[in-house]
Amino acid sequence: MTQQEFDIELRRLRPSLIALAHKYLNDADGAEDMVQDAMLRLWQMSAQLKSPVGALALVMVRNLCVDSIRRRKPREGIDALPPVVDNSSSEASDHQRIERMMAVVEELPDVQQTVLRLRHMEGMEMKAIAQLLQMEEPAVRKVLSRARQKVREKLINK
Repeated sequence: MTQQEFDIELRRLRPSLIALAHKYLNDADGAEDMVQDAMLRLWQMSAQLKSPVGALALVMVRNLCVDSIRRRKPREGIDALPPVVDNSSSEASDHQRIERMMAVVEELPDVQQTVLRLRHMEGMEMKAIAQLLQMEEPAVRKVLSRARQKVREKLINK
């Protein structure tokens, strides 16, 4: 794609990209920033792009907006737990939190427990876990997601 084609295409797309970003963010400045970031990324890829780039641009803006929204939300799970009341050192407090989490992990079904341990304690990649457990990778992702959700729910409710 030539520079002239790229400029024409993005000038045409810019209003719809801003409208999409504004719909997600409800913030005119933030929408402009997201569109500008997407346009910069598209410019960096312009040598490999072919016209039309509208669908790619829309997906890119949407993903940037979703990422921005996620960064603004407070994290759930361990970070949302009330702090353990303990007058000793923070190291002891951290130890207690880890003990609580390990107790919850041990209550999980065997497959969920195994996938969670392999992923977070052993640092294995999803593909390697899937091969090891003779499962499909999407199935491993689903098991891991359900395990994390159960751990989060149990830690928050304790």
